[in-house]
Amino acid sequence: MKAIERRIADLWFTEYQTPNLRLGLRIEDVLLNKQSKYQHILVVDTKQYGRVLVLDGAIQLTEKDEFCYHEMMAHLVLCAHPEPKKVLVIGGGDGGVVREVLKHDIVESVTLVDIDEEVIRASKTFFPTVSCALDDERVKIMPMDALVFVKEHHDEFDIAIIDSTDPVDFASGLFEQSFFEDVHAALTESGMMVAQTESPFAEPELLRDAVLGLRHTFERAFLAWGSVPTYPTGLWTYAVGSKKFDPRIQRRSAPTGLKYYSDTMHSLAFELPPFVKEIVNGGNLKEAKGN
Repeated sequence: MKAIERRIADLWFTEYQTPNLRLGLRIEDVLLNKQSKYQHILVVDTKQYGRVLVLDGAIQLTEKDEFCYHEMMAHLVLCAHPEPKKVLVIGGGDGGVVREVLKHDIVESVTLVDIDEEVIRASKTFFPTVSCALDDERVKIMPMDALVFVKEHHDEFDIAIIDSTDPVDFASGLFEQSFFEDVHAALTESGMMVAQTESPFAEPELLRDAVLGLRHTFERAFLAWGSVPTYPTGLWTYAVGSKKFDPRIQRRSAPTGLKYYSDTMHSLAFELPPFVKEIVNGGNLKEAKGN
């Protein structure tokens, strides 16, 4: 009788990034798998990228590459603003952006608005190096709808960082011009905002519409880009709106010890590839998506 070969468990997480694109990661362990009031939360340990936080099937961060995203989201605007004392972070319950913001000693307060407290709890439990600044005395956590919050605050913040999830369900409003107008009103006379605006390959229409919305709302609006390996296509964009100062000009040096953002990276991030320029100026969206 032939001996049965040893079977090996082969467990994978697959993110369907677009209808025609998916990313697969080999799982070593499932650490959290639960449904919150707002979304499904999954935390897994993977061979390639360490621990991974997944919301509604979409990767939010991995231990190995989260710094690429969080450093760009925070330092692009904090290094462009001469006195970023009061900072608003919308979304980002994992705490990665807050961690980076507090690397600037000039910051006096950070208000974190995230609708889902379960995400904050999950990050504190499973991602201590990401959530490490959430208990800082300068941080105020507001577990509520950001669309409501910004309507109730005017002329209050120097910086607003929109660390939103994908534009679906409760987060869809965070990509609309009406929301940008409310953020504009919540900022001081020299305020700046930055929002993640997805991949020019995967979501060119969303990218174009977000930039157009900022151009109609803010006195100055520009797009920056960078690399985040586990986000769809690995090429990511950041739309920056400013009431007064040109965000392409770095006014304050980068904090020490960073791994992605740097003084040189600041200006280079605003140098867009020609195909991205074409997208934000209303060019060929089908070509950008490879259709």
